[in-house]
Amino acid sequence: MSLKLKLKTRSSAAKRYRKTCQGKFIRKRAFLGHILEKKSSKRKRNLKKLVVITNSDKNAIKLMLPNH
Repeated sequence: MSLKLKLKTRSSAAKRYRKTCQGKFIRKRAFLGHILEKKSSKRKRNLKKLVVITNSDKNAIKLMLPNH
């Protein structure tokens, strides 16, 4: 009898990425943490939007989130 090991979810990745209904991963954009005075309102507004993960990063995130 062979045992199949369970894969653990990386908690750091679970906090950063979510899966959509279509199976894509989404994340928040960077550069909204500090030094906001010099950034325009339009730029800050667009940084609030979520973005879909690129195909090149998809496999790495799938390994980090096996149960999602």
